[in-house]
Amino acid sequence: MGERHAQQVTDHAPGRAGPPGAVVRDAHWAGAARCAAGCAALLLTLLLAVDTVAGGLGVAHTALWTALAALLFAVLLPTRVSAAPGRLVSRGLLSERSVRTDRLVSVRWPEGVSQRLVLRDTDGGRVELDARVLLATPELWHRLDEDARVSLRNGTLRWGAPALRRLEARLDTETARLVLRRSGLG
Repeated sequence: MGERHAQQVTDHAPGRAGPPGAVVRDAHWAGAARCAAGCAALLLTLLLAVDTVAGGLGVAHTALWTALAALLFAVLLPTRVSAAPGRLVSRGLLSERSVRTDRLVSVRWPEGVSQRLVLRDTDGGRVELDARVLLATPELWHRLDEDARVSLRNGTLRWGAPALRRLEARLDTETARLVLRRSGLG
């Protein structure tokens, strides 16, 4: 219950943008990671219970079921997204990618089912992230938007300004829906 909406390195109140140098992290990553661990633990428990009832539980089966549960955890664990001024970082289970958001070259957000946003910078950095992370954590979007505007002003952002405007419109729509729902009007 005491979780903050967005975990931030500084000690200011949740919900505020915070100081300019604050690192902002995905607000829902911890919950999603707990959910992935819970699903993996549930699968392991069920497989061990079924195998025990069937009378076939042994060291080999236990190792196999544990490996299967670990694989499920690896598949379900979301990437952890954080942003600092000028940089956005996406950390997966085995990799970490970062992009200079103040020197973006392109932003792609394909139309259709895919919710993946692809950012590229002048140094060749590339980050792919789920746009729903930005929807769920407005502080991350705010940081990305500020830096993307710097890229536009500097002339480095050559492809993707329409994608950013579409994403901004979607975020505005989702925010308005949330406000209406919480106020009892929607």
